Amino acid sequence: MTVRPTRSGRFEQRSAPSRLAALALAGLVVASAAVTGPAAASGHDGRPGQDDRPGHGGGNGGGPGGGHGPGHGGKRIYVNPESSTVEAAAKLKGQARKDALTLAAVPSATWFTKGTPAEVRASAADLVRRADRADAVPVLVAYNIPFRDCALYSQGGAADSAAYAAWIKGLAQGIGNREAIVVLEPDGLGVIPWYTDINGVPEKCRPADQDPETAADKRFAQLRNAVDQLKALPRTSVYLDGTGSNWLSPGDATQRLRKANVAKADGFFMNVSNYEADDRLAHYAHWLSDCLALADAGYPEASCRSQYYPATFDDTSTWTLTDAAYDAAFAEVGIARDPARQKKALLDTSRNGLGSWTPPAGKYADAEVWCNPPGRGAGARPSLATGDPYVAARLWVKIPGESDGKCYRGTGGPLDPERGMVDPDAGHWFPEQARELVSLAVPRLERGHGRD
Repeated sequence: MTVRPTRSGRFEQRSAPSRLAALALAGLVVASAAVTGPAAASGHDGRPGQDDRPGHGGGNGGGPGGGHGPGHGGKRIYVNPESSTVEAAAKLKGQARKDALTLAAVPSATWFTKGTPAEVRASAADLVRRADRADAVPVLVAYNIPFRDCALYSQGGAADSAAYAAWIKGLAQGIGNREAIVVLEPDGLGVIPWYTDINGVPEKCRPADQDPETAADKRFAQLRNAVDQLKALPRTSVYLDGTGSNWLSPGDATQRLRKANVAKADGFFMNVSNYEADDRLAHYAHWLSDCLALADAGYPEASCRSQYYPATFDDTSTWTLTDAAYDAAFAEVGIARDPARQKKALLDTSRNGLGSWTPPAGKYADAEVWCNPPGRGAGARPSLATGDPYVAARLWVKIPGESDGKCYRGTGGPLDPERGMVDPDAGHWFPEQARELVSLAVPRLERGHGRD
């Protein structure tokens, strides 16, 4: 049995894919597992917290975490022959099946979203054993924190802090002494119940059944405990939610990351299930890593400049203004940048080959640019060789080809007005979108090996 998440965050026990599907994929895996792929222009303006966040293109160079973590240099990223994409391909025909197999050839993460501690322990152990036999590193996504996604599209999660701690313990026991990269709780720091941001503004996630006085503190405590348990493992790199360049300011993200004990983790991940361009993500990753370093040296988190000021968000030519502000901040504090020791970023490039969708001006009350945007392409192939000292890896964290959910774009539905069809439920295979991701990929995707 294998475990996979649905797009809505449910945890399902699935039989292994049919022998036919496994054989069909086998040739793809052999050809693609060692692909590194260069960085590509890519993109997004996603709405946070609304879509489920569901994998190790080989590569040399520094592994995730730099001087902080165990490192995975020289290893390949594991291509899972029992992935949900393989399962989807087994049920498809014609071009749709070819597209699914093409995407399945590129390593993407495996999501753990539910189950008992014993179940997640067994499932994680099965995955890391298979990856170890393949001399590759698996990417695991832990997505089961209590009150996940503020009970929206991907609602669910463990019942309480004790249940979550037990579940994380099961996950950690399953990983054991084998190598792994863990993406810890997408949206876990971007969507926090009853949280007041760095500017003193109450956030919108204000559930009536959560205690306003303790809900946010519980979230940070849950993440700190998870970091402690996972970082006790000798060969596991752990990354916390850094949201993305279209979301929190670096100062706000820094404050949340520090409360979640990023000091003990290897870094932060960005753009999970979103579409923000690779160049924007990398720029933001530099600022966030710098802000963390400055804050550790006593610089006020709220003083870290951002993509919103002095830069203008939509005009990246102005982002050099924020670069200059960070130069001045390091000079003021009297320390130098040290990318080799600073926290690193993981970038989700699964669907950002063409960057964010720009909807027709004035057409929709809420364009929902994060939800199944049309005409997007897969992005840079997963790799540990990024050429950027601030970026540990580019990964396919979100499973490309799976729907973000039903998108109404401010209308009453049931059709997605931009596509003229009813979108599949979250987590279900979306053949039309998969076709776009394959045909519009940057770099180009070739069926059968995933090479650029």
